[in-house]
Amino acid sequence: MKKPVIFCLLIACIGFQSCKNDEKKKEIEAVKAEGEKVVSVQCYKAIYEKDTIDLKVNTLKNGKISGDMIMKVAKAPIRTGEVAGEFKGDTLFIDYTFVDTANKDTKFKNPMALLKRDKQLILGNGTMQTTMGVTYLVKDKPIDFVNVKYKFATVECTEK
Repeated sequence: MKKPVIFCLLIACIGFQSCKNDEKKKEIEAVKAEGEKVVSVQCYKAIYEKDTIDLKVNTLKNGKISGDMIMKVAKAPIRTGEVAGEFKGDTLFIDYTFVDTANKDTKFKNPMALLKRDKQLILGNGTMQTTMGVTYLVKDKPIDFVNVKYKFATVECTEK
């Protein structure tokens, strides 16, 4: 008689624990979705000689950055992709994941650092290194924000 009662209690406890885990999972997903809500959108454009870069930056509630970038560099295929990253002080560190018109089947990913100064973003030149297929900015090497080509000015956002 004791064994069936203990067995039923054990099954009930497992059921209650399962319900608790589902509730916690839903709470975590709700917090994550809340953090990924866009709180502001800013658009930028950089022009250097015949090159044009359009950047749309979405600031999320959790402080992270997402967005889109289109790079039209003279004598190179057009690159279209997404950016994701975050600010560290006054510097925006992003990863630019893109495809180009010449090689649509391959995705590329490059790190970038942009210094926010007034209403401008300045694309820095840093030393990059690739290890095991991942490219990143070398931490011990300074990023040059003075001798640069691309300075992004704020522009009105347009839907395409």
